[in-house]
Amino acid sequence: MAPDPNPSLEQAHALTGKLFRVVELARSDFAAVAAELDLTPLQARTLLWLEHPSAMRDLAGHLACDASNVTGLADRLERRGVVERVAGEDRRVKLLQLTDEGRRLRGRLARRVAAGSTVSARLTASERAQLGGLLDRMLETGRSPDHHGTGSSS
Repeated sequence: MAPDPNPSLEQAHALTGKLFRVVELARSDFAAVAAELDLTPLQARTLLWLEHPSAMRDLAGHLACDASNVTGLADRLERRGVVERVAGEDRRVKLLQLTDEGRRLRGRLARRVAAGSTVSARLTASERAQLGGLLDRMLETGRSPDHHGTGSSS
């Protein structure tokens, strides 16, 4: 079945409201898990994202924040001993990478996030996979260059 590019106002409003409520629940669950490990949600997101060494500007893009915020975030995580700054191939670029302690904390965090999600707790594995696929499609639509007329002049 082809996607409906023009849902009714009522459908769009209901779906948007439900998505916002799901996001609020997921954020609340995530913040609670982060707090259990004495992390802010932003610190927890950073640890989960740092699977491989990453340029601090890339981390800023992922977190949708200014690079100056990432510097303070990196300072706090570095003082805690869970990340370290290393020189990249281009020595002007600093990379942030997990320490051994950071990898252990990341593993604990990932397990607790998975176990503590009330948002998907009532879904079967098949339903979670289906929802993931639908969310991927929604996100792809949001990234397309001509979405809302921002990329195409036709």
